[in-house]
Formats: sequence, C-alpha cells, structure tokens
Amino acid sequence: MESITRCRKCGKKMVNHRVDDHKIKISCSCGYIEYKDAAAASKSINPHYSVDSMMPLVLDDDGKFFFQAEALNRESKEIITLEEISMLASSDYDLEEVLKKVAEKTAQRLGVDICSIYLWDGSHLVLRGTYGLSQQAVGVAALEPGEGVTGTALKERKPVLVHDVSGDERYKFFPETKEEQYRIKTMYSYPFFSGDAPFGAVNAQTVVTRDFTEDELGFVAVVANLILGAVKMRKT
Repeated sequence: MESITRCRKCGKKMVNHRVDDHKIKISCSCGYIEYKDAAAASKSINPHYSVDSMMPLVLDDDGKFFFQAEALNRESKEIITLEEISMLASSDYDLEEVLKKVAEKTAQRLGVDICSIYLWDGSHLVLRGTYGLSQQAVGVAALEPGEGVTGTALKERKPVLVHDVSGDERYKFFPETKEEQYRIKTMYSYPFFSGDAPFGAVNAQTVVTRDFTEDELGFVAVVANLILGAVKMRKT
C-alpha cells in the first residue's frame, strides 16, 4: 500500500524527492516543504550487498525495508506493522510515547491522513495519542459517551464509519486539534472494551472519501487490542 503524506498547510498529497542516501525532501505544490530521514536502497548503505546472497528486500516511501518473497502485498506489510506495534506495546517506553508511535504506524500502514487514540478516564474519552492532529490537543480533547462520532461508537458499543463527516451532525470539532486544515471526509471510529467496561477508541480519518476493506477494519481491531494490553501492562 502506498504511503501518502498530506501537506500540513493545504492537505494536498505531497511528492517525495530523494536528497541524498539519508534524507528525503517532501514538497507540496503550495510551497510547503518537509524533510524526512530515510536510508536509500543503494550500495552506499552496504557496499557488499548482493542480490544473490541476501533475501529480497523492498523499500517503501518512508525508507523502511520489508522482506519480499515473490511480490510484497498489503497483508505482509500489515503483519510486519503489527509485530512492530506489539514490540512497542511491550517496551519500556512511556505510555504517551507508545501511543504516539502506534498512531503513526497505524496511519502509515492504512494510508490514512490521521489516526488518533482515545482512552477512557472514567467519565470521558480523552485524546492520548495522535498522528496528524496537533500534539497540543493530547490530554485536552475529551468526549462524553454519545458525544461526537467517537463518543457515539463507545455508547453504542460498535464501530462507526462515516463516509463524509461534513454531512453528519454527530461530528464534533475541537479547535485545539487544528484539524480544520485537513477538511476531513471519511472517519472510522473503533471502540474497545475491557470486559464490559469502556476502555478507549481508535480513529482513522482521511481528507478524501474512501472505503475501508475488511482486512483494514480487522487490522484496526487488532491494534486496539494491542493498545489495551500496553495500557494494562503499565498499570500493573
């Protein structure tokens, strides 16, 4: 699956340009520019590289290597991402850092513009990790059960998919998230529970209308379970 980077200024799809063996320039037609560290697939990285002596590799748009058997497909990428998220969940990193990284990896693998993680604090769903929204909103943005698309998913105890939130009265906008720059269209909110008790929700959002496949929806469910485990592990 192609990894898409959206401009933080206008929301358009950005274009990658390799600067050198260690850095990529990401530019938008509006003039906005970012730089990202990403190793190139070249002999300057490994002068002894041999196609015959190594397992086949593929480099995605983020500069990450993946093993390739015959043809790399989305399912194998998802497996690798889940392994990475599982390692993060069981790591010694602080919970806030783990949730931020999990949101980032989930967004990149699904090819969505925004991924956010909310956790239940006993009365509200509170934003605890995000990729795409302002980090200043973490710990601030909060929803009651039944409030917004996310609160509705929690209250109804089932995922909610809205293809165009601009026409859905349940959608709630938080100024502190600065999400107005994206003009969000499609939103998928997956609530998760510990037994019967509410625990949190994972949101995936895009700036263009899109459908999610069954395996993508299943991927979000597995990520939610890994988040649950990560939080519980840090409370013991």
